[in-house]
Amino acid sequence: MTTEQHTTTGQRTTTQRTTTQQPTSTQPVDPAQERLRRWRLVLGGDTADGTGCELSGRDAAMDGALAGLYGKGDKGQQARDRSAGLGASAPSVARWLGDIRTYFPSTVVQVMQRDAIDRLGLSTLLLEPEMLEAVEADVHLVGTLLSLNKAMPETTKETARAVVRKVVEDLEKRLATRTRATLTGALDRSARINRPRHHDIDWNRTIAANLKHYLPEYRTIVPERLIGYGRASQSVKKEVVLCIDQSGSMAASVVYASVFGAVLASMRSINTRLVVFDTAVVDLTDQLDDPVDVLFGTQLGGGTDINRALAYCQSQITRPAETVVVLISDLYEGGIRQEMLKRVAAMKASGVQFVTLLALSDEGAPAYDREHAAALAALGAPAFACTPDLFPEVMAAAIEKRPLPIPETA
Repeated sequence: MTTEQHTTTGQRTTTQRTTTQQPTSTQPVDPAQERLRRWRLVLGGDTADGTGCELSGRDAAMDGALAGLYGKGDKGQQARDRSAGLGASAPSVARWLGDIRTYFPSTVVQVMQRDAIDRLGLSTLLLEPEMLEAVEADVHLVGTLLSLNKAMPETTKETARAVVRKVVEDLEKRLATRTRATLTGALDRSARINRPRHHDIDWNRTIAANLKHYLPEYRTIVPERLIGYGRASQSVKKEVVLCIDQSGSMAASVVYASVFGAVLASMRSINTRLVVFDTAVVDLTDQLDDPVDVLFGTQLGGGTDINRALAYCQSQITRPAETVVVLISDLYEGGIRQEMLKRVAAMKASGVQFVTLLALSDEGAPAYDREHAAALAALGAPAFACTPDLFPEVMAAAIEKRPLPIPETA
């Protein structure tokens, strides 16, 4: 088994590599020698590693694949030699990609691919079809491909779309069923009725509304008023506007938001609009039936004008009391800050449920503008990072107009 641990400080990322793979030999393993072997793999074989241990066979091949990426570290002139051990040719890199897929599990392969793109400047090689066919596809690779979209030759675009479609389809399989089930329940509960049938009674709300009718001698409540929820019809019940920052740092969020947008658009009780922005605003609602088209309609990078994007979203709202606006942004505003805040305040005053997500991804705490986040929180729109698994619950809470399930780490 191989694990990969990353520690990031400022702009510098260091990688600790550890392998617990056992030797394939059937001979008894000397514990002391095995410890040296593991340390040798961790340290990477520098002349001063002090282990005196030599690797052979699979261990040597694994070490070579790791050394090609991490072997020169961050020291002096070597740190500036970005081509390190992989060489500049596509065949060399393709062989290396094949090696790491042989020796490591897919989760580690994805980490190493991202490091290769960042450390060795391999982005341009992803413009070649044979390279794209060799890589392990994941959300981060999709983000990289989208950032290269305008520079991508026509011969590569078909392969790139196939890579992106594979990732999108995998995400839809993982996220769609739970999202639809969660939001269908929320839509049902949001259609409250005061004369429900027995199986439609919302007992929690009914009890809360009738606490004043508690009879101590019988230790029971007499429910004079029943509160229930009806079943959402096929007519549109809620309007959802996804407003997505497409600056380069938001790549993973754009991918996930596009997938969720397509899932929401497939629900007839929700009218979904998807808007992406940098310094310009693009409405991609008519492409929501295919999230791959949505993703290739974005242009990662550029500046940020949240105020302009919110102005457009505000102009599209016709039923504010039934509308949820989800702003997905790191809040680094390049537009007019005070106008942005005024728009959020106006939308909330009109009855719009406003949700601010600093990120929609599994990447942990993002960098964001804390001053703007604090200002939004003061308006009753707290900003927090959200994982894809939590997103359905966040949307359900917004639809039902109840407190959002904000993570404790937010």
